[in-house]
Amino acid sequence: MSIRKPYIAFAALVAALVLPAAFAHHGWTEYDDKTVLNLTGTVIESKYENPHATIRIKTADKTWFAWLAPISRMESRGMNSEMVKVGATVTVVGYPSTAKKDEMRAERIIVGDKSTELR
Repeated sequence: MSIRKPYIAFAALVAALVLPAAFAHHGWTEYDDKTVLNLTGTVIESKYENPHATIRIKTADKTWFAWLAPISRMESRGMNSEMVKVGATVTVVGYPSTAKKDEMRAERIIVGDKSTELR
């Protein structure tokens, strides 16, 4: 057996594990960056996990799903899971999805007097 075979097998294994995750990650091209939403509501669902935190907020007239930022970015900018927990009142500023109804990509989240840039 040549010395190269274990390296090739290892490289194939790494590619098999990493590539699906890379392709599963979404891009932001399906969001209309010419239309800015400024929504205030109550968090009714919160997932503070990677690759991106998400929340579902109930506004006066409907419920929206919002993609936030990766946890590490949110925490480095002073945002933690307690601030976006269920029951919190938040304002989310961002762009609506062109593909999914009532979904948005958040650029900023405001909780109380704390405004956090997400991108």
